[in-house]
Amino acid sequence: MASNDPTSAPVLVLGLGRFGFAVAKSLVRLGHDVLGVDEDANLVQRYASEFTHVVAADTTDTEALQQIGAEQFDRAVVGIGTDIEASVLTVLSLVELGVSEVWAKAINAKHARILERVGATHVVRPESAMGERVAHMVTGAMIDYIEFDDGFSIARTRAPKVSHGRTLLESQLRAKFGITVVGVKRRGEDFTYARPETSIDSSDELIVSGPTRKVESFCALSTS
Repeated sequence: MASNDPTSAPVLVLGLGRFGFAVAKSLVRLGHDVLGVDEDANLVQRYASEFTHVVAADTTDTEALQQIGAEQFDRAVVGIGTDIEASVLTVLSLVELGVSEVWAKAINAKHARILERVGATHVVRPESAMGERVAHMVTGAMIDYIEFDDGFSIARTRAPKVSHGRTLLESQLRAKFGITVVGVKRRGEDFTYARPETSIDSSDELIVSGPTRKVESFCALSTS
C-alpha cells in the first residue's frame, strides 16, 4: 500500500505484544491506517476495534503474509522480541516480499546484528534505550534525555550556576562546553527558542544538544 505522503502511509505491524501494540496505537493516533498481525487469535480479537484491520496469521510464513497483502506495504514494524527465530524469519519474509522499510525490535546486541544482516533497515532496542534514558535521569543531572546512534544527544536539564543572570552570549556555553542551548523553559511560561540575547535565571530549565559526552558533562554542572 504505497503512498505519496509518508506522513499518512499505511503501516504493517507484526506482533501485537506490548511494544507492537504501543507502536500501532501511536501510528493510528498520528493518522495512519494500520494492519495489525499476530498469531495469537485472542490478541487479534482483543484489538479488533483498535486498528484499521487486525488479522491472525503466522508472520514467519511468507505465503501467509502474501495472503494478507504484506507486499503492498512500504513500511512494516516487527514487534516480536522474545522469540528470536520468529523475529528473524518474519523480517526475512518481509524482505523477500519487497517491503522497502522494515523496522524490527531486538532484545540484545546479537539479535540486533542478526536482524541487520537479514535485511532489517532499522533495528531498535527499546529496553536498552529506556534503561539508558532512566539511568541519566536517576543521577539528577537531567530531567529528560534522548541519545541517538551517532553519539549525539538532547537533554533537558536545570540551568547550571555558570549561566545564572547572564545571556547566552555572555556565558559562552557553546564555546566553553561544546553544547548548544536549543530552548529555555521558565517557570509558568512556555518553552522559547534560545537566542544569543536570551537571559538565564536560576530556576530555568534548558534544552541542550551536542555530542553525548559533552552533554553529560554539561548537565552534571546542574548538580554541583
